[in-house]
Formats: sequence, structure tokens, C-alpha cells
Amino acid sequence: MKPLLHRLTCAAMLLAATAVAADASELTLFTDSNFSGPPLTLRGSTADLAPLGFNDRTSSLIVRSGTWQLCEHANYRGRCMTFERGEYRALDGFNDAVSSVREVSGGGRDGRDGRDERDGRDGRDERGGRRGDRDDDRGYGYGHRREAIVLFSKSRFGGAKLAPHNNEVRTLERYDFNDQAGSVIVNVGRWELCEHADFGGRCIVLEPGRYERLDDMNNQISSLRRVR
Repeated sequence: MKPLLHRLTCAAMLLAATAVAADASELTLFTDSNFSGPPLTLRGSTADLAPLGFNDRTSSLIVRSGTWQLCEHANYRGRCMTFERGEYRALDGFNDAVSSVREVSGGGRDGRDGRDERDGRDGRDERGGRRGDRDDDRGYGYGHRREAIVLFSKSRFGGAKLAPHNNEVRTLERYDFNDQAGSVIVNVGRWELCEHADFGGRCIVLEPGRYERLDDMNNQISSLRRVR
């Protein structure tokens, strides 16, 4: 009985180890497009790629498992993009700009494009809006903390405004505000704004701050939700 019990115990341990290994996230970065050049395989979050000799060198990548967020500055600062399992032969707009990498619980919705996220944590946010605690002339400033988020139809907080009371808006058509947002003020929480209904297409993530312009996402927002 003892030899049989020992074999069963070993088999159970092997199955458990295999399950853990299969569940482990894995990402490989390449210095050149089309998965060429020296690679770097990661199985855990890395706050700074510089010590590994891979700062600002990534041009393509393969996500073998898990969901990963790649950021342009160390410690996951600056503009970030999220990638799910798949092969990414080129990083248009993000080539040679990755400085930190981490595993995340959620990510983009297809294997073609990473999801663009901007955290706005620097002194000036990534879309040109200045963060600060002074009040806005209209009473919707960062300091007032009234509405959690306010959308404006023009840049610099001009035009019509929309302050949804829900933490999730699957389509802005119901508010007659689809593809109209040109600037945003986030007072409370972290918000994801997406170009298609039901949070599809390209998305950006904004933290509390004043975003005077939305650049390439200007007049492209169709849904939004609070993610933290």
C-alpha cells in the first residue's frame, strides 16, 4: 500500500505543478519587428527594464499566456498599452518606447491591437491636460469633486457638457453624446473611455485630472466606465 500511496502522491504533486506552470503568465519581447532580434522572456512584473538591458528596445512581442500591460516609463508610469494572448508583429506608435511591464487582470479585446491607456500621473497628463487642484470657472474643476467625470464637446472644457451619474455607460447615444467628447475632467476614480459601444475598440484610461484635449481620441468616445 505504501508504494502505491507514494506513487499517487507524486502523481498528484506533478499534476498540481503542471497546472501552476500552465497558469503562469509569460511574455516575450523582441528588439525588432516580426519577432526578430534578441528576445527577452518574462514571467512576472518588471518595474524597470533598464537593468535587463531592454529599456526602450521593444518592437514586437508574443503573449503566450495572461494579460500584460506595457508602459513607456519605469514603475508603470506614462502611456500604457494592454495586450492579451497573441502575436504582435509591430507596435505602431509604441515602438522602442517600453520601460516597464506588468501582469494585469483584464486587457484588450482582440489579438491585433493593444489597448492604449494613459495614466496622467505626471505633472502634465499624457493628453496635454494639466493636473491640479484649482477650481474650474464652471464649478466642475478637479477641486470641487462634484461629478465623478464630466465630458465636454469641445477642447479646453468648452461646448456642451455631460456628467453621467452611472459608473458605466455602454453607449453615449442614449445621451445624444456619441463621438462628441473633446475634453474631460475626472474628479473621482479611474475611468476607461472607449471608441465603440460596450467598451469595444481602442480605449484610454484616465485618472483624476483635467484633460484639455483628447488628441487622436477626439470625437471618438462611444462608451465609458469606472474601473477603480
